[in-house]
Amino acid sequence: MADQRSPASPPQRTPAFESPVVRSYPTSQPGDLTLTDASNTAKWLVRAGVDGLIADLLGARFGTSQVAPGGALVLGSRPGEWIVLGTPEQVDSVTAVLHDAVRSGPMRRDDARGDRAPVLHEATPELVSVLDWTHSRAMFLVTGAEATRMLEKVCGIDWSDHMTPDGAVVSASVALVTCDLARDDLSQDDTTSTPSYLIFCDRSFGQYLFDALIDAGDEFGLAVAAVDASRGG
Repeated sequence: MADQRSPASPPQRTPAFESPVVRSYPTSQPGDLTLTDASNTAKWLVRAGVDGLIADLLGARFGTSQVAPGGALVLGSRPGEWIVLGTPEQVDSVTAVLHDAVRSGPMRRDDARGDRAPVLHEATPELVSVLDWTHSRAMFLVTGAEATRMLEKVCGIDWSDHMTPDGAVVSASVALVTCDLARDDLSQDDTTSTPSYLIFCDRSFGQYLFDALIDAGDEFGLAVAAVDASRGG
């Protein structure tokens, strides 16, 4: 069960992570299309008002994503709901800002982000909840030029650049599993990038979905990469 704490208390380090993907697969170096189990990434869910101070601090609006100053990736997964992911230190830097904002009381909204005209944020109570999703959600990374064609086999979303550009966040069924998805392309240089998609699902579906993604990518030469340790652990 997800750990829930008041934002008035800084998050504590979670126990050692165990991946929901328990089967062993031959791994290889990343190629034209790769699937990576990135479930060990620190993942926190934040719920707050759609247009309050917390929303201003997190920045990412519904259906979009952005990188926080400390390096965490913030996904606007639903109205009034955000997923914050990265290394434990990156996520802690975001939750610490929320913690300080809740405790500080009245403040100017331009103080929060620096990109608005001076507006006083009144000390009206805002219900904020922060939950540690690290152990309760699986997260997989699909990367490569054929990633969109692979996802089209298991998901009905329009993956064209016009509809789901880099930074887009959606919720959809993937191989009949309810998932959150975010496009987070890997930049090669200033003009070139490789399509890359983060796929989140409930932990209990992790093994099934990982196998379903392997099956969907097989015809495109999918390679299973080693567990991604760059985001968390």
